[in-house]
Amino acid sequence: MEHNHVNSIKDLIKIREDYEREEWRFSHQVLVCGGAGCVSSDCRAISEAAAETIKELGLAENTALKETGCMGTCAVGPVMLIMPEGIFYTKLTPQSTREIIKAHIAEGRVLEEHTFYDNVLRTHVPKMEDITFFKEQLRIALRNCGVIAYDDIRAYIAKSGYMAAAKALLEMDGSGVIAEIKKSGIRGRGGAGFPTAVKWEAGRRAQSEEKYIVCNADEGDPGAFMDRSILEGDPHTVIEGMLIGGRAIGANMGYVYVRAEYPIAVERLKAAIEQAREYGLLGKDILGSGFDFDLEIRIGAGAFVCGEETALLNSIEGKRGEPRPKPPFPFENGLFGAPTIINNVETLASIPPILLNGGDWYAGFGTEQAKGTKVFALAGDIVNTGIVEVPIGMPIGEIIFRIGGGMQNDKKFKAAQIGGPSGGCITEDNLNAPTDYESLTLLGAIMGSGGLISMNEETCMVDTARYFMEFIQEESCGKCLACRVGTKRMLEILENITQGRGEEGDIELLEELGNTIKDTAMCGLGQTAPNPVLSTIRYFRKEYEEHIRNKYCRASVCADLFISPCENTCPANVNIPGYLSLIATGRFMDAYNLIRQENPLPAICGRICTRPCEGRCRRGSVDEPVAICDLKRFVADYAFKNEPAYVHDVVFPRNGKSVAIVGAGASGLTCGYYLSRIGYEVDIYEAEAVAGGVLAFGIPEYRLPSDVLQHEVNTILKEGVHLHLNTTVGKDIEFRDVRNGHDAVYIATGTQFPQRVNIPGENLKGIIHGVTFLKNVKLYKSINLEGQTVAVIGGGNTAIDSARSALRLGAAKVIVLYRRTAEAMPAYRRRSKRPCMRASRSWSW
Repeated sequence: MEHNHVNSIKDLIKIREDYEREEWRFSHQVLVCGGAGCVSSDCRAISEAAAETIKELGLAENTALKETGCMGTCAVGPVMLIMPEGIFYTKLTPQSTREIIKAHIAEGRVLEEHTFYDNVLRTHVPKMEDITFFKEQLRIALRNCGVIAYDDIRAYIAKSGYMAAAKALLEMDGSGVIAEIKKSGIRGRGGAGFPTAVKWEAGRRAQSEEKYIVCNADEGDPGAFMDRSILEGDPHTVIEGMLIGGRAIGANMGYVYVRAEYPIAVERLKAAIEQAREYGLLGKDILGSGFDFDLEIRIGAGAFVCGEETALLNSIEGKRGEPRPKPPFPFENGLFGAPTIINNVETLASIPPILLNGGDWYAGFGTEQAKGTKVFALAGDIVNTGIVEVPIGMPIGEIIFRIGGGMQNDKKFKAAQIGGPSGGCITEDNLNAPTDYESLTLLGAIMGSGGLISMNEETCMVDTARYFMEFIQEESCGKCLACRVGTKRMLEILENITQGRGEEGDIELLEELGNTIKDTAMCGLGQTAPNPVLSTIRYFRKEYEEHIRNKYCRASVCADLFISPCENTCPANVNIPGYLSLIATGRFMDAYNLIRQENPLPAICGRICTRPCEGRCRRGSVDEPVAICDLKRFVADYAFKNEPAYVHDVVFPRNGKSVAIVGAGASGLTCGYYLSRIGYEVDIYEAEAVAGGVLAFGIPEYRLPSDVLQHEVNTILKEGVHLHLNTTVGKDIEFRDVRNGHDAVYIATGTQFPQRVNIPGENLKGIIHGVTFLKNVKLYKSINLEGQTVAVIGGGNTAIDSARSALRLGAAKVIVLYRRTAEAMPAYRRRSKRPCMRASRSWSW
């Protein structure tokens, strides 16, 4: 071997052995993530701090410091992995890096407080192999990212790099390579999922003196960064994949088309190409096989349409990035008029391990119709944002909630946008859907290149559709009328809807335009452009209707459709900014009366409300939300203590009409209060001996005292409402008589029956349903649990109220059984400032 020039497989083996021999002398390796996410978090300062500390402590002889590609956990960067122990340190600073190097390498101590923190388990998990984010993945395309130094070809060769190319060049012909790829079943990872072997076969059969293979690294989807991470962390795998592809189709030249917004990827790929040429793995007579192959980089200007293969070819040729009519297809007439095969980065990165391990090995992963793995970029309102690779077919819910760690800040999952601007939404009902091409298509989405954006309950789906349509409209090349004008018109309609100018028929018009564009647009990007709109209409039509008919945005996103997020989120639409302002000026009774304009039960809500308003309080983005619910309780309690100052609400004269209400729960009482105020005679019929419904028997005394409930009921009765207790309609009084005696009847019986789980043993002795249990405790005092062990099945408010009530009834032990983690329990949680409570938060028990 002369001047690092590789002439044979023996030379590759020697490089690997020499490199491994060098590595063996190091007792520790410090791997600092150099992915774009960590670069933006100043990982260079971490590398410098680590190098300085290693030198100062005299550890340079036995400690190797390397900068790798993306390790995947972008949310907790900068990150560092110390081998051989496999300890994963996160959220590093130069100071913490110095402390870690000293403790871990010099003293043999793991600083657990700086290791990965699992937000689901609520504990630090030091070892990378134990972290759910990593152990649930199957890394093939990403096999070397975060593991090897991206700038050293020897590190790649030491991981069997270029051995697959050697096999293809020295032991197989093009047909043999394609046969192995066909066995693997790999399909294009750029979005369409076209079988790679079929594409390569077409390229091989094409008759031409010149052929080209092109890598499409024009990753333009918002929220997608899979291709960039591979190019930055393992550029040689793409080079090797293109070399093998060139051998398969008979191409001697390849181009990597990458967007200019990826300067780090361009820099590292360029250096890797130079190294490959220096080692003789690009250029003439590679490995003595007689096969010539070389690569060039072409930098795009960032036009989204250049992700479409024919527009990409135009851009490489220096022409305007516009799609070409098909046929002819690129494998017939592509770059410079020659047959051309185009694959994306992830597809090419998977080729070397397929050839090394065999097509059958790769086909052992994935589903029957879609083999292998898929790389996803997790983005949006998810805890563990970053890059993951999983077997195709893994349910979307597993990716989001197990690997991704669920939603940030305990928000509720609403939807996931998969496939970027050309994709669609996956809702909560479809979280068990497998991530394969056909299943996603049936749901109105596409696999796409792998962008997976999770959205929580605070996301407006109409505004989301508007955002993606705005992106598509701006990126449209304008060549065909359907895309140029159709997307503009769809955007105008969406903007009108989000600004409160929507009209009846807009939804139907969006659907008509979307389906027309899908059928008539020239290229694949135009044909899939309406997908986000059609998908959100399919699953969130009610939100569109609310925007159009009620001028209401439930997510408090469309600024023209609400006054304040807190008021907009309040189920009762209470004027929260108004009563907070009155409280601030000491006008407590005015604040109380203002609340009662929309909610006649402020003392009750001040105690048991789940506080959705506080979750949307803008103050929460600064430090903590305003204690809106506690302030409501304060003014209600103040009013009760100062009743001489209480002023009755304005009541209209009687209008001569009457209404009967069946049920004295929250709904019935509220309805009676407002009807009485505007002049109706109101009779409320209640079967129980006390008014309040579930408020009276479904919420324990310690959370809602009976005297507070009765006081609220009495304030309603003062407005002239007639309450008939112990009166069951249909038993004590005929419904016919109720209807004949009133002008209208309002049914407010509620849902007082327990929800059954319908499993064997549910009716065994000693098993009590939660609602029945709470009712027996609150109303009838008929439960005695002194010294007993109680198991509560479930994790909602009824379950937790039952558990706490059991303790208060003298149970010796109470066990709560829930199928998921404590963090996933739907019971309302409240802040606790008690230091004994983990993470300053306690459950409502």
